[in-house]
Amino acid sequence: MALPDIINHQDFLLTIHTNDEKLIKNALPGVHIYPLMLDSENGVWVLRVLFEPGTVLPKHFHTGVVHLYTMAGSWHYTEYPDDLQVAGSYLFEPGGSIHQFQVPADNTEVTDTFMIVMGANINFDPDGNYMNIMDAGWIEQVMLAAAKEQGIEPNYIKPKSLYGFSK
Repeated sequence: MALPDIINHQDFLLTIHTNDEKLIKNALPGVHIYPLMLDSENGVWVLRVLFEPGTVLPKHFHTGVVHLYTMAGSWHYTEYPDDLQVAGSYLFEPGGSIHQFQVPADNTEVTDTFMIVMGANINFDPDGNYMNIMDAGWIEQVMLAAAKEQGIEPNYIKPKSLYGFSK
């Protein structure tokens, strides 16, 4: 078999070196991010996220799967307090999962994570009332607003649509 024709020619690799990028602080309270790839058309968000000790996110329902790797610190779901995720932990979450992310207040370091999220988080308040939908588009809007406030021009991969009619 011969090599296939090139469909997507690349003159360079699409690489983000987070050590060379500026951290966007407090995109949400206690949540600092390096955006890596945001694809609002396909509902995929890839982020390196650092969480301050004591950070608690809203309870949420996942419409798709999540891959979450912890590089430093620790965290757990409120519903699973004995299932502490620590440096070196990889967590797979199936679509349909419902839980609340929290970082122990007594953590002595920031919790550093890498995540690939497909779909959206549907967020709820403590009484179970709908709050909002957090998806790649929402993440991008919140991240861009925080970056603008901080004078940062974020560098991340954003698929560019070439959609149109065939003729």
